[in-house]
Amino acid sequence: MKILVPTKRVPDTDQKIRLRDDRRGIDIEHLPFVINPFDAIALEEAIRIGEQQDSVEVLAVGIGTELYETELRTALAMGADRALLVEVPDYSDAHAGLDSWNVACLLREIAHREEPDLILMGKQAVDDDASQAAQFLAALLNWPQATFASTIEIQPEGARVARETDSGIETIQIGLPAVISTDLRLNEPRYASLPSILKSRKKPIERISLADLDVPLEPRIKILNMEAVSAHRSCQFADNVEQLVEFLERDREQEEE
Repeated sequence: MKILVPTKRVPDTDQKIRLRDDRRGIDIEHLPFVINPFDAIALEEAIRIGEQQDSVEVLAVGIGTELYETELRTALAMGADRALLVEVPDYSDAHAGLDSWNVACLLREIAHREEPDLILMGKQAVDDDASQAAQFLAALLNWPQATFASTIEIQPEGARVARETDSGIETIQIGLPAVISTDLRLNEPRYASLPSILKSRKKPIERISLADLDVPLEPRIKILNMEAVSAHRSCQFADNVEQLVEFLERDREQEEE
């Protein structure tokens, strides 16, 4: 069984995010990056499946510049068997070439090359919160999908998945190959040990160029302006409903200004 796990490089959410002066992106200088937390959950689940079953290969995939190599080595240190980097230009500026649709198109070609039995990926990336790539990919591959998975059970006839929904837990059965996106409650990703980190530095990372995949990137999103939301809060107690409405109207007027 082969499990493909896409991993995105995102800013560390524990750090303070600042906008660039042109307000069309974030200032990434000296900003640490990590594997997208939801993708780390997907990677952990793939590794656990491999620990429970025989002959399971976990392939971690990154799409981006050579900077993604650091996160791919983290994936190897966690327990992935292989790592693959799809090298694309830097699209961190106003044109978001690596939007969900373009990522899905690239992953479709990787899936055709690798022929995985399962694609496990995070339900969304914490930098854009789009939550679209998994759905796009399943549609492009014409594979069954299960989104927002909180439990996954691999069975001879496919996979049994419990999904987090607004109405509660929905349990579905899907055949393989399939695309499954992971939610927070699925597991707690392991920390890579120091010996594993040192070993990962010696492991090869396969590289594929855009020319190899023959997938033209077509940016569909253009960032016009970004705004940093103020974290300032003022606590005020209202004596009655009328005063509460007055406070809310005043805050709304200040935001509009």
